[in-house]
Formats: sequence, C-alpha cells, structure tokens
Amino acid sequence: MNLATFLDPTALAIVGGGTILSAILRTPAADLARAIAALRTLPRRRFSAEPLLEQITAFGRIARRHGAMALDRSVIADKDLAAAVADIVDGHGPDHVAARLQHLRRARIERHVAAADAWAGMAEAAPAMGMIGTLVGLVAMFVQMADPQAIGSAMAVALLATLYGALLANLVAMPIANRLRAAARVEAFERGRLEAPLAALAERERPRPVSFSPHHPSEAA
Repeated sequence: MNLATFLDPTALAIVGGGTILSAILRTPAADLARAIAALRTLPRRRFSAEPLLEQITAFGRIARRHGAMALDRSVIADKDLAAAVADIVDGHGPDHVAARLQHLRRARIERHVAAADAWAGMAEAAPAMGMIGTLVGLVAMFVQMADPQAIGSAMAVALLATLYGALLANLVAMPIANRLRAAARVEAFERGRLEAPLAALAERERPRPVSFSPHHPSEAA
C-alpha cells in the first residue's frame, strides 16, 4: 500500500487550517498559548508533592533553630510554596496560609482546565472541518463531471478530509485533552497535601502577643 495515496494537501489544509482557525476564534489567546505550552508537560512524570513536603519539613527545622525570618533566605522554586512561606515569614496565621494555598490551587486548576478545554474544542472541530472538506470535494466533483481526472482528485479531497478530521480528533486532540485533565486531577490532589503541614508551621511560628500584668500596689511596698 502506497502511503502517498493518503496525502492530499487540499484536504489537509481544509481540516488542519479550519481546526486551527476554530480554536483561535473560540479560545482566548492566553488559554490557547497555555494549551500549546502544555504539550511540554506530557512526557513528564505526574506531579508528586513528596519533594515539597520534604522541603516543608526542612523549613520547620530551620524555623525551630533560627526563627521564621530565616526562611526568607530560602530558595524556593515552587511558586505556591514560596507564597505560603512568605506569608509565614510575614507572621500570618494558619487560616490565612491555608486560604492562600486553596486560592492558588484553584487558580492552577482553572488554568489546567482551560488548556485541556482548548484541545477538547479542537477535537470537536476537527470532524466538522472534515465534513466541510467532504462537501467541498463533492461540489468540485459535481462541477467537473466532464473531466474524469478532475473527478478523481475531487473525490480524494472529499474522502481524505473526513479521514483527516477523524484522525486529528481521536488520535491527537482528544488524547491530549484527556491526558492534561488526568495530570491536572493528580496535581490538584497532591497540592492539597501541602495545606496541613504549612498551616501547622504557620501556627507554630505565628507571633504571640505579649501580655503585661500590672503590679499590685502592695507588692511595690
């Protein structure tokens, strides 16, 4: 079987170009850029909170020995953890730290969902673009009924456009969307594990008010 038989630039342009145009029109530019950038994460291992939990344990030892202010000199690559540690250094309590982590986690989930939705939208658009390519090929075929060679070329566009749309949707776009959603669910769960130890650290390092008790007059005498 000659694979070149299944290559048609016109059908490919209709399906590929139409799918891309649909994604541009229906998806905000920031979400579309995020969806493309998310392709780099597919070969990576699933997110695990274990390295961050070990780092939090080390921060607890540092704060116990040198005080919470010593954490301000720590190099923290993870943005969520860095924000929580900054709040602890500033003296915020556990409720504030937990609320900050929950907000950052929800915002991260929204970004992941937006990227996955962009690819799911392309999976929906690709078969429709394939049908459009089929209709274009059929119209071209009927217009050129007197030319057998032109009929064959138009028929190829009609059939291959449907094929390209099905392949693009089911072998490219939808698998990417599903993998991004699965990775987002794992990361959301793993990041939820950071809240309790960071809140406990914030509770331990929160500044305590100093109370002064006035001396009784008889004690002064």
